Amino acid sequence: MAKITYNICVLIVTYSDRWQFLEQILRRVTTLENVTNVIVVDNASTYSVEQNCKLLQDNRIQVVTHTENLGSAGGYKGGLEFFMQETDADFVWLLDDDNLPNPDALEKLTDTWSTISLDDDQKALFSLRLDRKNHVRIAQGEDANRFLLVENSFMGFNLFRAPINKYYKLRSKFNKPVDFKEKAVMPYAAYGGMFFHRRMVDLIGYPDESFFVYADDSEYTYRMTQKGATIWLVPASQIVDIDKSQGITYVKHFWRSVYLDLWSFRTYYQVRNSIYFYARFNVTNPTMYSINKCLFLTGQWLISQITAKQKNYKKFLGAINDGSAGRMGTVKADKYS
Repeated sequence: MAKITYNICVLIVTYSDRWQFLEQILRRVTTLENVTNVIVVDNASTYSVEQNCKLLQDNRIQVVTHTENLGSAGGYKGGLEFFMQETDADFVWLLDDDNLPNPDALEKLTDTWSTISLDDDQKALFSLRLDRKNHVRIAQGEDANRFLLVENSFMGFNLFRAPINKYYKLRSKFNKPVDFKEKAVMPYAAYGGMFFHRRMVDLIGYPDESFFVYADDSEYTYRMTQKGATIWLVPASQIVDIDKSQGITYVKHFWRSVYLDLWSFRTYYQVRNSIYFYARFNVTNPTMYSINKCLFLTGQWLISQITAKQKNYKKFLGAINDGSAGRMGTVKADKYS
């Protein structure tokens, strides 16, 4: 049987001064089979992304330039609009500017795509990033909703699930390593690694710019699930993050808070947007949710007193209140500075 040929567009969003990462990604994806277009969205970088891309001498690379940083939401929205309106590619593969795919990562996705008997707008695939521990566990067969859409949790805290979480943690210490599944279902995913057909964009539209950054990818891809589509994590398709995300190397301690210790504009948007997104979809029992919220905030307040982070706690609380009230969009610096 002849191998299926695909027309695939790779879409990358970049910002600031990240050519050292972006160049590696571009050199890799332009070697991959079936890549017919590469869109680079320049979110107001501090250098000429277009001029640097021209040095690679590959006419498949096209740059969409934004004069201001529109965040991941605005960046991917602009890129997807260009994909839909200016290319003939059937598929789009979203990558962050530091997502270096393995040489066979795209081939593993296309191989898997042809084995799933669903319409083009009823399936999407997602590459595995090995530094995301929860994604690794999902790839090994654990229920994704244990990590990604936990009912009635508040900022990931759920008193009523503490015993079972302790059990899982204890069990993992004694269990032997588990092989990856061929594929696993996820309710939503990040931008970096998402692979889907252009018909999916017709179904769910574009990212919501009011998120600016953080949780916009969760909200956008969760629309697929809401529309009856299935997102499949494909563990054989792997991506390496060559730059570390904020907080991923943070060492946790009982008396410390990552939100208070690493407070910044990124933390503000992460907290506000997470509250807005999860409160809409994971609250099935308002009383349980309120208890978890109260306990979590009490704990954060105590930590702020112990660590002299009272100012950061006040800003943190403001982000939570904004998310709860649905006050979205970009904000002035006094919200987080």
